[in-house]
Amino acid sequence: MRQSGHSVARSNNGMVTSPHDVASEAGAKVLRRGGTAIEAVIAAGAALTVLYPHFCGLGGDAIWIVADRTGRRKTIMGVGQAAQHLPVLDAIPQRGPLSALTTAALVDSWGKALQYSCENWQGLESLATLLADAIELAEDGFPVSRSQKHWHEFRANEITGWPGFEAHFVTEGIQRQPQLASTLQRIALYGHREFYDGKLARRIANGLEAAGSPIRLHDLQRTTAQMVDPVSTVYRGIELLAPPPPSQGVTTLCIMGVLSNFDMADIDPSSAQFYHLCIEAVKQAFLERGAIADPDFVAQACCDWLSEAVLSRKAAAIDRGIAQPWPAVHQTGDTVYLAAVDNEGRCASVLQSTYYDWGSGVLLEDTGILWQNRGAAFSVDPVSPNGLAPGKRPFYTLNPGIGLKDGKPHLLYGTQGADGQPQTLALLLSRLIDHGFDPLSALSTPRFLLGRTFSDVRDNLKIEASVGADIIATLHAMGHETIAIPALNALAGQAGAIRMDGDGRIDGAHDPRSDGCAIGI
Repeated sequence: MRQSGHSVARSNNGMVTSPHDVASEAGAKVLRRGGTAIEAVIAAGAALTVLYPHFCGLGGDAIWIVADRTGRRKTIMGVGQAAQHLPVLDAIPQRGPLSALTTAALVDSWGKALQYSCENWQGLESLATLLADAIELAEDGFPVSRSQKHWHEFRANEITGWPGFEAHFVTEGIQRQPQLASTLQRIALYGHREFYDGKLARRIANGLEAAGSPIRLHDLQRTTAQMVDPVSTVYRGIELLAPPPPSQGVTTLCIMGVLSNFDMADIDPSSAQFYHLCIEAVKQAFLERGAIADPDFVAQACCDWLSEAVLSRKAAAIDRGIAQPWPAVHQTGDTVYLAAVDNEGRCASVLQSTYYDWGSGVLLEDTGILWQNRGAAFSVDPVSPNGLAPGKRPFYTLNPGIGLKDGKPHLLYGTQGADGQPQTLALLLSRLIDHGFDPLSALSTPRFLLGRTFSDVRDNLKIEASVGADIIATLHAMGHETIAIPALNALAGQAGAIRMDGDGRIDGAHDPRSDGCAIGI
């Protein structure tokens, strides 16, 4: 059964969720022929690099968490590193070739994930087979999604300055990407390392150099996704897994650890008190977020940040009736969440991204690749843990999650939204765990977004108007600088969730704010 914003997908044999129904179907086909969850996510994710070019692509990254019923769990950190030879910068631009400072590790993450599937889950699918739908979509074209149309029109004034962009991407009708189809065909034919070591890699490197990026062939050759252990914390008996630094996954875990000190199950999830506690827990968790950085360069104190003493202290700092002042600026960013569970209960929870919508705006026209602007996440402050350095990975917003119950996968979840990701996940997890919401109901409820954007003069808490005028007024009286935004707003992110119950039933949905769906097998 398919979910498209009005019903919940249910199954006993497997499920895929993604922000585009065609991508979900690409993954579901893999599950129907007996493929693993990892194989399904590669097929769906490859399709999304074509269908959702404004949020993800071959010029971007991906972070995975995989788990199964035997207790195996792993994180695949498909995060590109900064170029070896960097320009001297007083500030890092948000767009353009000098924001394209890091390599792209999505394609290598596919290779690492497929190897894991083969070695641990007896996966049999080839990369060539899994890319077939994406190649066909790029060649034959597809109707432009409402999300692509929105973000194209939203950035209309910027796009005019991006070479080749307007001729390549359309706002309505059929979107074709023949150059990207050829690129995907080379990867299918020669394997994932063709992107980093082969003739394709040389074309990519030449294109980046011509555009003005410092990335060279030797940077691509050094790019590799890392297989590492996830970090975790326990919330109401559910072990929540998150990717380690440089991801902000530890921030999401910290929020949930702070909320564990409150009786959230006894608080009406539609009340001002519920939103207030979630907002204040976000603030407390964000206080340490500036220390998150590449652990190969800066020691990371995850155990301390998630210790019971620290979480209790943060909870005690929350006033249940008064908002803490919050001047912090919100950083934008966009990505896609997709997940799958197969008929053996093996799971993959994944986010893939080019950072901001449309990434750096640097289009390598002969390959059809739009490169990410993840370099803009670095700091030029020499004392910052996240300071720009050769070979370093930047602070990373992507943090997909898996929740384990009795050691077995129970929840898959994640969202688009950069700084908003931990905020959306806090609401989503509390509603799923504390209040027993089904995935679609949890995804459809109102959300907030904390942090003043560059265009804001005063208000720094955006909240969807569907929460109700009385709730907004109560939050304002508590000291929250609130402003209402329309219900199911694009600013509130596109999330997805799958829940597996002990009786074998699987429920899933994708955000009604997206073009997506969950498909049960």
